[in-house]
Amino acid sequence: MTRIYPQFIVAKFGGTSVADFDAMNRSASIVLSDPNVRLVVLSASAGVTNLLVELSEGLESHLQLDKLDTLRTIQYNIISRLKQPSVISAEIDNLLENIARLAHTAMTSASTALSDELVSHGELMSSLLFTEVMREKGVEASWFDARSVVRTDSNYGCAEPDVRTLAELAETHLRPRIEQAIMITQGFIGRDATGHTTTLGRGGSDYTASLLGEALHAARVDIWTDVAGIYTTDPRIAPKAKRIDSISFSEASDMAAYGAKVLHPATLMPAMRKNIPVFVGSSKDTAARGTLVCCTTENPPSYRAVAVRRKQTLVRLHSLNSQPSYRFLAQIFALLEQHTVAADLVTTSENSIALALDSTNATSGEDPTLTTALFTALSSHCRVEVETGLALVTLVGNQLTQASSVCKDVFARFDEHAVRMICHGASNNNLCFLLPGDVADSAVKALHQRLFE
Repeated sequence: MTRIYPQFIVAKFGGTSVADFDAMNRSASIVLSDPNVRLVVLSASAGVTNLLVELSEGLESHLQLDKLDTLRTIQYNIISRLKQPSVISAEIDNLLENIARLAHTAMTSASTALSDELVSHGELMSSLLFTEVMREKGVEASWFDARSVVRTDSNYGCAEPDVRTLAELAETHLRPRIEQAIMITQGFIGRDATGHTTTLGRGGSDYTASLLGEALHAARVDIWTDVAGIYTTDPRIAPKAKRIDSISFSEASDMAAYGAKVLHPATLMPAMRKNIPVFVGSSKDTAARGTLVCCTTENPPSYRAVAVRRKQTLVRLHSLNSQPSYRFLAQIFALLEQHTVAADLVTTSENSIALALDSTNATSGEDPTLTTALFTALSSHCRVEVETGLALVTLVGNQLTQASSVCKDVFARFDEHAVRMICHGASNNNLCFLLPGDVADSAVKALHQRLFE
């Protein structure tokens, strides 16, 4: 017998949508405007995560105090606007005290596990405050600790959720409560098997919303941010960028993976598995419509968008021995596996390999990919050249490997730039260029002007 699930919407609000009291009030009104919204997933208030990351790195006492004062000010600027501030102030004070304790510990015993525990406080505070904003509007709203259902591995800073366990726990602990009240919970955070808090990587709140939508068979996931949908590129780079009304999962997934910051790269996978549409809109301008991400779209264009992803590292590896290329490749990829590093882009010649490594997803600001241990291991097998400060410019489209005009339309736009790597053919739907970071914006502008303006 097929179970029929109640139709409801998961609504996720980003940092700017819960930045202060007015933003929270607007977001609460969005929730109340649609009776189908039963689960709300929140990011930390804008700027809070960055402050917490800095504290996790072991700042000196006077710098700590400055960051802690800023954090307290952000929270109390919201609390002071509540009708009954005393209801929530004690809980926020406890969390601020805990942040101070963890920051002090980080001075002498910094670790990725401590960092995740500390950084998680941003979402805990914003969700508590938002719950009170909702209650003051006369709504039956309840706070829920996402860590009680979001089980992950222990890869602190970029943890991987256990989808099956999450679904079981959400069905048991979350669904019954959704039917009774609007539930307010946190994105970005989870808990491993030992009970330690974990984080899903920067932007992981989108991912949480999609995971919970999948687990609970939601009808739609709404992502509310500070832009009115997904654009053909970043409007801050190309002011003539156009909003896309509807886009397929595969197109949006490529855009997210290659740097479009509207969505977390992993967000769409859970939605795709259950064919749950994802809406992206602006909490500041709900009348501006937005973008619907769904399974398929009519007449998809050859060229959909241009994405840019910064903080890329190029590693060139040159074999020191005369050996078959397959053996050299096997050695290198075995080392990458040992160090749990994924090569984002790969090109090869007879005795050389070039790898592009992505350093954008971890919670901390440090490069989590090319560690000293990995560099040393690679150096024992080959000569290693490393170039940092690069950017990846990606054209996202449909069936690009079948389009005869791609070279004419695209390659001439890069004639003024020294391209470090080009990748085409592994996917039918994207074409990637690795460039120096300081010329990435001009390359995006030129490509966008040619294809979309």
